[in-house]
Amino acid sequence: MKIKLGVIFGGETVEHEVSIISAIQAMNKIDQEKYEIIPIYITKDREWYTGDMLKDIEFYQDLSLIKRYAHNVVLYCRDGRFVLQKKRGLFKSIVKEIDIAFPIVHGTNVEDGVLQGYLQSIGIPFVGGDVYASVVGQDKAFMKDIWREAELPMTKYVWFYDADYKRDSEEIVKMVSKLKYPVIVKPATTGSSVGINVCDSEDDLREAIDEAIQYDSKIVVEEVVKNLKEVNIAVMGNYERQKVSEIEEVLSGNKFLTFNDKYVGGGKGKFGCKNSAKTSKGMASANRKLPADLNEEVCKQVESIAIKAFKVLGSSGNCRIDFLIDDKENKVYINEINSIPGSLAFYLWDAKGIDFTSVLDEMISIGIKDYKKRISKTHSFDSNILQGFAANGGIKGMKGVKGKLR
Repeated sequence: MKIKLGVIFGGETVEHEVSIISAIQAMNKIDQEKYEIIPIYITKDREWYTGDMLKDIEFYQDLSLIKRYAHNVVLYCRDGRFVLQKKRGLFKSIVKEIDIAFPIVHGTNVEDGVLQGYLQSIGIPFVGGDVYASVVGQDKAFMKDIWREAELPMTKYVWFYDADYKRDSEEIVKMVSKLKYPVIVKPATTGSSVGINVCDSEDDLREAIDEAIQYDSKIVVEEVVKNLKEVNIAVMGNYERQKVSEIEEVLSGNKFLTFNDKYVGGGKGKFGCKNSAKTSKGMASANRKLPADLNEEVCKQVESIAIKAFKVLGSSGNCRIDFLIDDKENKVYINEINSIPGSLAFYLWDAKGIDFTSVLDEMISIGIKDYKKRISKTHSFDSNILQGFAANGGIKGMKGVKGKLR
């Protein structure tokens, strides 16, 4: 019997379209002899839909078709089964039942622990990091603060809230001045290089902050690495076991890898899905050198730091970790982790002889193992606290307690 796999993608995020690309790439490579693939698309207004047509990239050219032909559903636990039930109609029938969820989502409101929290609260097994790992994996300020405590090598940085900047911009600019220009300004919780700018002066800084706060309430500012070489590596596993992919060097004519570098420029091709149009291959289309041109010592540093960073955050599944290297000084700095990377970083594993189908199968297996560990722990215990509360007068009895506490 096939495992019913619910692939969740989309969502209210600036990386909505990127998620669609990643999910369709994956759905066309998942072993269909082993899994029944059930697409679950979340629109930008947070409505959930399912239907086989959602596996085809062409279908997203006209979003009105989704509301017309796909089923508008909710996912919940019913009698111990995880079901997709119609939201509308006289009988609100069950459309599909799923065994495990596979979130292939990017950015805020989905990758950042929000979706994982919902899945965990209804008790369904799912692929990837839990709520905690997802939160710190998306928030660059949390992430860097944790890595700093773990003494991982990073560039100097500061972070602040938009409210603080609006209240006293001069104080924030003064704080940033402790860093050396050029600096890079980032919204703390976005991905795909959205809202990111490099600044060579205070005027540039103010403009970059004004743009960044359109996307996030928390802003990170970092020193730019000289003689920059950007490299990425993927880590697969959980807190118990980890393995690393090949290392890539990302190539860009810009000061950092932009959204266009990642998803627009660099290559066009087919997803391999029926009737699909030519379109971007997501992160798989970015210009790169694979394997990266690094000496053995630097390669070992990148691998070792990546594994430690993955474990410190409690990550799980298949994550891509990005590094910045001063190519002249051979200094390695960890930059950020991508809990659910674009294209699921399959090309990094492919370069090591592990095909995309095997990567997906291993990710699902890790998700099942994580679920078994999670349910083996004690999360509740027998207690007569409510009986005791009622015996002491319940809500009425609280009046006397309040008097004693004053």
